[in-house]
Amino acid sequence: MTQALLCMSHSPLLDHANPPADTKTAVEAAFEQARTFVKDFDPELIVNFGPDHYNGFFYDLMPPFCLGYNARGTGDYDSYSGEIDVPTAVAEDLAQFVVDRGIDLAISRRMEVDHGAVQPMEILYDGDVSAKPVLPVFVNSVARPFAPMSRVRALGRAVGEYFADVDRRVLFIGSGGLSHDPPVPQFATASEAQREFLTAGRNPTPEFRAARQANTIETARRFAAGEADIMDLNPEWDRAFLDVCRSGRVEDFDRYTADDMDATAGHSSHEVRTWVAAYSALRACGPYRVEYEFYRPIREYIAGFAITTALPA
Repeated sequence: MTQALLCMSHSPLLDHANPPADTKTAVEAAFEQARTFVKDFDPELIVNFGPDHYNGFFYDLMPPFCLGYNARGTGDYDSYSGEIDVPTAVAEDLAQFVVDRGIDLAISRRMEVDHGAVQPMEILYDGDVSAKPVLPVFVNSVARPFAPMSRVRALGRAVGEYFADVDRRVLFIGSGGLSHDPPVPQFATASEAQREFLTAGRNPTPEFRAARQANTIETARRFAAGEADIMDLNPEWDRAFLDVCRSGRVEDFDRYTADDMDATAGHSSHEVRTWVAAYSALRACGPYRVEYEFYRPIREYIAGFAITTALPA
């Protein structure tokens, strides 16, 4: 067994919200299942398909996909801030392999990744984001235009094909989702100040970052109380997506379109693109089976919150 998969929702609100005690207990039990799975598999390398929330990637240059040759955490929401252990030579070789298969993959020698990418590592390794070598693969999940799901799947397939015959234990991580609609400005309806931030908002002042984070935390509080003007979670949509993951028919992801996702699952439901890439990578290595699945709609986290693990069948 040389490949495994862990897909999980993330939320910057994990340490900033107070869901009911039974929900917190259930989520922590799911995290413990994930930790045990990863500890037993003991990966030698992690391929981390992650989104960004206008912390590392902006509209001044927004690729659909990007592989980091080097990377560092941005530290948003008190997440990891610092260098990440990226095996650059492997990243360079992987990038060439993927490009040779017709995938228009951007690369970065100075990638910045936010909580969406580092939180799984923090949860799995008690905050030690550099516990294992990581290949960070950014999948645009917030900024239109979005690549069709068929291209996200093709990216994952190419990455999986690269590792299919590699004699080392590789864990594919997909981080994000499921249905949710947090207070992230949409360029089409944003103010001029918001558009400037969405275009070139790198290295914000501590005051700006604190205000932005406080707005999200307050929105979550109001959402849990039924007062926030954001789209509700969609458990039916979430469970249907998990059904596709479990089925192994990754080509069925192709039916998801950006407009429909916005309308039925929220503007940040696009983070499931990281799951599509991860599951497609594992499927490229052969049939798989889902070993564990957790799901609960959690308004305090503004997320249909899910965790799955999978191994080759």
